Amino acid sequence: METFHWKKNQQLSEDYIAGKDAAKALFPYHFGREEDWQARVSWLDGAAGSPRVDRKRLVDTLHAYNLRVGNSGAAMRHIDALGDAQTLAIVGGQQAGLFGGELLVLYKAITILQLAREWSHKLQRTVVPIFWIAGEDHDFDEVNHINVLSNTQHIEKLKVDHPTGLRTSVSRLPLSAEAWEEALNKLDSALMDTEFKASLIANLRSATEDGATLSDAFARWMAMLFGEYGLVLIDADEPGVRALESSMFEMIIDQNESFAGALLRSQSDVSGAGYGIQAEIQEDGANLFTFAEGQRLLLHRESNYFADKKNLIRFSKDDLRDLATRKPERLSNNVMSRPLMQEFLFPVLATVLGPGEIAYWALTKQAFEHFHMRMPIVAPRLEFTLIEGTIKKQMDKYDFTINDVLERFDEKKQAWLDAQDTLRLNDRFDEVKESFRSSYAPLVESLSAINPGVKKLGDTNLAKILEQIDYLHHKANEASHTQFDAAIRQLERIRLTIFPLAKPQERVYNGCAYLNRYGNAWLHSLIETPIPVDGLHRIYHL
Repeated sequence: METFHWKKNQQLSEDYIAGKDAAKALFPYHFGREEDWQARVSWLDGAAGSPRVDRKRLVDTLHAYNLRVGNSGAAMRHIDALGDAQTLAIVGGQQAGLFGGELLVLYKAITILQLAREWSHKLQRTVVPIFWIAGEDHDFDEVNHINVLSNTQHIEKLKVDHPTGLRTSVSRLPLSAEAWEEALNKLDSALMDTEFKASLIANLRSATEDGATLSDAFARWMAMLFGEYGLVLIDADEPGVRALESSMFEMIIDQNESFAGALLRSQSDVSGAGYGIQAEIQEDGANLFTFAEGQRLLLHRESNYFADKKNLIRFSKDDLRDLATRKPERLSNNVMSRPLMQEFLFPVLATVLGPGEIAYWALTKQAFEHFHMRMPIVAPRLEFTLIEGTIKKQMDKYDFTINDVLERFDEKKQAWLDAQDTLRLNDRFDEVKESFRSSYAPLVESLSAINPGVKKLGDTNLAKILEQIDYLHHKANEASHTQFDAAIRQLERIRLTIFPLAKPQERVYNGCAYLNRYGNAWLHSLIETPIPVDGLHRIYHL
């Protein structure tokens, strides 16, 4: 596989991955230092004062959920291993996207599996790969669609509609059988007919049965793709998981002001290091949501009370603590409390994050310390661009490199078209315009001796003739380019494959199109081939 550096448009993440001092200081460990991994293991083994869930209850809860979503025996064995105090975990997660979401979701799961295997071998102890499904997230529009590149070279958006319109967790929104069937039919129509298509659609259909939510279907699909490798799944909004989180919710409520203060101190550290703030910390933010009125509502503090911004609900601290004790399923983490809850639930050796996530995790360092925890090792997820054989041949044919596509596509495309211009149309039209202007402009200038009106008419006439020459130039180029329509389509296909919507492929396209064309072999190769987690972007040739 080829590697190259793809700028992430997130300076803090860039600097952290590169090991620059200003960014490294915002994290207790660095993924690139083997001694930091050993230090993390030592801390976990000796962290007696750190709040932890009861491992037996955790194992029972994970068993029930993974059994329900059809996960494998390998995953169940990993869950059993979590009952042993020697077992560690690699954790990463994502929202529950339609049909698995973007390709980057697959790559995050692959990174988790890669690191768990690597460090199980190095430490000679079990390291369990865990995928955290953010089923509690309420941004339905962010996860209800996928993008597919059609045969007509258009990016098609396939989506499911919100079933209720209420702003609540996707895990609490069952979709009708009709909605799922419509989405599956659209996907079926968008995918080319291949030897893999029937089984792909059948598997997706089985994942969406029984009034599945997006979160249910996502978990079943991830179990189908990664279960054989022992990937353990957890949905953050499962009632059983909420019950496990009860005592941590109590601590967050009891120490809410000081928790917010710790976040603000880290925010100051990030800002002082010269970085922008990925997630703005509010001094009165409770960093918790509650479910009420059919919605997921963000809480903030008002004196001795907790309320949402519209004052639909209002709790005293005692009321909210009571909710955490008796009905923890009514509470939900936000982006700042979720890392702490992950640490409470699992012995996290490392967490796998994307660029934006790395930036906002920097805001949690002092909050971890406030609760007598320590932020785990932050490891950047693996990044890939999949390049099919036909695309590689076309890139070679037109002498395009990956950097040409990313940085100077239009310039390189135009240069190729210009090179095909055997009539030298651009040069010759430029010469005609310059010749005409040099001979005609002095004549027009002399017309001022007759009267200003004739001079003005001459200027207008000059501009119109030059405009007509430009018009003919444009039409001649269009006519010339029609000879190269096939080449232009091939060049555009290269761009749409590698850099669609001016974004990395992994942030736009869904994995189903590639599974449909090539089956699962490429996915298994990415899992089974040892790949260094080093922050570099890789080209994988299909």
